[in-house]
Amino acid sequence: MIGAMMLALGAAPAAAGDDALVVYKSLSPEVALEAAQAALKKCRDNGFQIAVTVVDRFGQPQVMLRDRFAGLPAPDTATRKAYTSLSFRASTADLSKSIKSGQMDPGLARLPNVAMLGGGLMIEAAGTLLGGIGVSGAPGGDKDEECAKAGLDAIRDKLDF
Repeated sequence: MIGAMMLALGAAPAAAGDDALVVYKSLSPEVALEAAQAALKKCRDNGFQIAVTVVDRFGQPQVMLRDRFAGLPAPDTATRKAYTSLSFRASTADLSKSIKSGQMDPGLARLPNVAMLGGGLMIEAAGTLLGGIGVSGAPGGDKDEECAKAGLDAIRDKLDF
């Protein structure tokens, strides 16, 4: 009877167990590493010593690279930027502007593991959120974001599906 009602509504009956599984796409470690290496290279080419982190779709670090002379807080801050961008589904530069303009509650910036500083971008393809990339250590969030964008650009052709 349920199957007949579903067909009447235009939905095919689900096979046993379909609702017990979730299927998702994720970055391979190799692609995450490629993004991080491209971001590191861009910052090096610009004369900046940075740290870069790629987090997976669940906010867990997948790759973290720290250049030799990057500041001590850079790895943690890069990880928090990647996590923040992923969590809020926006660039951390845009989030920072929203807090400064009063569009977002400043209390959000005090949440654990959150960094509302420029340099964090989402990694997504075809509407699917895959993770985040965060860069820290360049003199300014705009320069960090430029390097993070270089990381995304390096893997873009591998993500389009």
